[in-house]
Amino acid sequence: MSDSARKSATHYAIGNKNPNLPFHPAVRAGDYIFVSGQVPKDENNDMIDGTIEEETVATLKTIERIIAHEGATLSDVVRITTYLQDVRDFGRYNKAFTAAIGDAVLARTTVEARAVINTKIEMDAIVYKPLPAAKS
Repeated sequence: MSDSARKSATHYAIGNKNPNLPFHPAVRAGDYIFVSGQVPKDENNDMIDGTIEEETVATLKTIERIIAHEGATLSDVVRITTYLQDVRDFGRYNKAFTAAIGDAVLARTTVEARAVINTKIEMDAIVYKPLPAAKS
């Protein structure tokens, strides 16, 4: 999609879709970006198996890489939902999350989700990043 067509689109996918999965990493709908559940991955898209603190930071970086395609940063995130494999990790996760997110103002929900496998954490996000005004 050309840049001019992309800027005028109100609903399109962001990032490369995994051919084995029926969804995209993120979708833009107007001024909002909806990020699908993300897990801790490095820049090469390889899974990171670490402490809850390491996996929290890595998952936020994964989200950050995805939304950067639209010029957004973590400060543009308005809501994050976190799924922890083990709720006993909440305190350590919360400290790492707070340190990583800085002064961002956002809503957040955290739940235990036993279905999270091969990782300690998964996060999805909603981002508010207005489309640039059309030039006349």
